[in-house]
Amino acid sequence: MNLTFTRLLLMIAMMGSANTLFAQHPMKDADSTHRFQKKSFRTFSIGLNAGMLTTYTPFNGPNNGDYRTPEEKLGFGGYIKQQILPGFGLQADFLAGKVNAFRANSLATGSDAQQNSSFESRIDWSASLSGNFTVANLSLNQKHSLLSPYLTAGAGYMSSSASVRNTPAGASTPYERNWFVPVGAGFKIGLSQVVNLDFGYSVYFMKTNNFDGVRGGMNDRFSYAHGGLEIALGKKHAPQLQNYSAIAALREQTAAESADLRTELSASEQARLAMQSQYNIDLSDDDQDGVANKFDKCPGSPAGTTVDGSGCPLKVQAPVETTKVVVVTDEDRKVVGEAIKNLEFDLGKATIKSKSYQTLNRVANLLMQKNFSLKLAGHTDNTGSAELNLRLSKDRAEAVKAYLVSQGANASRIEATGYGEDQPIATNKTAAGRQQNRRVEFSLL
Repeated sequence: MNLTFTRLLLMIAMMGSANTLFAQHPMKDADSTHRFQKKSFRTFSIGLNAGMLTTYTPFNGPNNGDYRTPEEKLGFGGYIKQQILPGFGLQADFLAGKVNAFRANSLATGSDAQQNSSFESRIDWSASLSGNFTVANLSLNQKHSLLSPYLTAGAGYMSSSASVRNTPAGASTPYERNWFVPVGAGFKIGLSQVVNLDFGYSVYFMKTNNFDGVRGGMNDRFSYAHGGLEIALGKKHAPQLQNYSAIAALREQTAAESADLRTELSASEQARLAMQSQYNIDLSDDDQDGVANKFDKCPGSPAGTTVDGSGCPLKVQAPVETTKVVVVTDEDRKVVGEAIKNLEFDLGKATIKSKSYQTLNRVANLLMQKNFSLKLAGHTDNTGSAELNLRLSKDRAEAVKAYLVSQGANASRIEATGYGEDQPIATNKTAAGRQQNRRVEFSLL
């Protein structure tokens, strides 16, 4: 008997070792991860198993029970389980079968009477409720583990009867009901998201000393070594909670989030570069007529052509008096001064606010009436990089020039230059000083 039982345990251990090796090749994840949303799991499962019932347990030998020699008999059972946490569940077990042994210890060792003595206890039904403590999946890389060891402990109630043969110290009993404490260990092998192989070993500590029909000095016990299938119930693609690694899932989710962020940043940078390229094209002057491409309605004007504010050649061009003496009056300076005072742009941009149009219109009229030349000098404070400040000052001076030309001023008599932060007129350490430094200067020539 001991040899047979040893062979059974060896076979279960070999199957566990083989499946441990198989677990090194992870199954393909069937579930699709939606980042950080509520996750559904399979928490209910049912199982069926079969195996050997015997009076042998690791807690008793041949001499401290009522019978010396166990005899293995077929048992079968099933269970319903709810996994409450990844490492803990409640399990209702059912068991039926026969428990046999022979050679009563109350008879002389080796005697014919002892050889012919035996008992057979029939388990009519057995029900127990146990806590199932699973070694939770803590893998960093695999969301679903294949091997899930577990421990169980609980309490139960059963109905059984004993048939005693040639044992003077015992007597056959009708069906009796008794409490018992089941304690077990085992492991499960995940074949899929639905099916597990279940191998386990349980010891049943009876709360009676008459389970085998012999009232001995200690309560009876027996064991059940089994193998079977477990079916997990739940939504189609939901994983089993008992072998799910939240750590690996979070790692996968954050990796996907990081990849998406990198993609978005790359797309944003590409869009920024495209906008910058278009910006450079719009504000460049390919035909060198003094009107930026963005505002030039007649691109490709021949060199030296006098154009209007939209970049188109003037049909009638007044002769230029080269010997005319330019006289700038105080009234002229007042017009320019008011334009400078009222000139405002959108924050960080070269877009002129509409409130500045009225005084700029007066400057345009002045340039057309007296044929003055005008120099526009853009300046900024020292906030930001020098390169960006230089470009912004140039863009703002060009924007003022474009507006004056759009109102009829001669583009060839307007010069727009940007100096960035290099020519402050006040300190940059105060807000008021920086405000003074952000300016476009007008110089009539």
